[in-house]
Amino acid sequence: MLTIAAMLATALGGPAPARQGVAIAQDAESAEQIGADTAVRDAEAAVARDPDHAGHRAALGKAYLRAGRFISAAQALEDAYTLHPQQDQRVALNLALARVASGDSAGARTLLTSQAESIDPSDRGLALALAGDPLAAIEILTPAARAAGATARTRQNLALALALAGRWQEAKAVAAADLAPDRVNERLTQWASLVRPARAAALVAALLGVRPVADGGQPAALALVRQPERVRAEAAPARAPVPPAPVWVAQLPSSARIRKPPAPVRKVIPLQTGAYMVQLGAFENAAVARDAWQRLIGRVPPLAGHKPQGAVIASGGVSVYRLSVGGFARADADALCRAVKARRSDCFVRMAAGDAAAGWVKPGTRVAAR
Repeated sequence: MLTIAAMLATALGGPAPARQGVAIAQDAESAEQIGADTAVRDAEAAVARDPDHAGHRAALGKAYLRAGRFISAAQALEDAYTLHPQQDQRVALNLALARVASGDSAGARTLLTSQAESIDPSDRGLALALAGDPLAAIEILTPAARAAGATARTRQNLALALALAGRWQEAKAVAAADLAPDRVNERLTQWASLVRPARAAALVAALLGVRPVADGGQPAALALVRQPERVRAEAAPARAPVPPAPVWVAQLPSSARIRKPPAPVRKVIPLQTGAYMVQLGAFENAAVARDAWQRLIGRVPPLAGHKPQGAVIASGGVSVYRLSVGGFARADADALCRAVKARRSDCFVRMAAGDAAAGWVKPGTRVAAR
């Protein structure tokens, strides 16, 4: 869960390696395509070939995390920082997580504080919560969740921080902004099983979706050896622009599912009326929701024949605008939501709760895709 595991993103930094070392490191960073053990072996090989390359050691630390080897991960990432202190924020996040999982929560908090200017508030807030300071996390995540462009991921990070602080009612209210009602209690139950008893390594392992293994540390042959006599005065070549770091998501891992191809378009059948809504998202305000609606009806044609509805709700001090379409029978709502998901958009079905016609739609008009 970071698509908390999303924080295990590519780690960069350090001098340019030999061509063969680059290929090995790139393979090691593709842990989603190769097994964790293979990723570790490849990353260890890259470090053995070029032990002074910070990027290889950062990639090795990421591979160790995916393999559940938290002590080794902390060592490899510490070495990466020793070699190249100006690491990007993803390496700092990986190191903070490794420190938490290996029992050094204080060290993780120190690192996160020192990197406060470079790490995205949503990421840093959740990391601080995992490191045992949920109150500081809430102070960071609350304004982030209220900010323009705040995402469901940021709100779910805030909900988890509230849960870790024992503020379960507030956590439930925030989580409810973006989850179907039956998913809210399920999510809270999952979080409760992680924080009682509060064991840092078990919490991190569960959120990452990995199984901790007995770990004596990285091989001695890979230990960083400081060699003052080695000339290291050459300036490191400029790094290519790094894409934005993936945002942590306070969401527990689920079993992988094979995506089915979109269902063939069927003849539209008039929907029966009822009390069910298809929620399409929760946004900062009505203007943001309107922009999202225009994108949705272009991507999901079945929505174009429906009028958007909205409702403003306050969750844990955060106000959001819920965008939906509805007034359906349950079967029709389920069918429409499936059509939305088939086009790679999110939705869920719920009962109507204060939803009203969106203010940007004139009475008596029919909404059509542009």
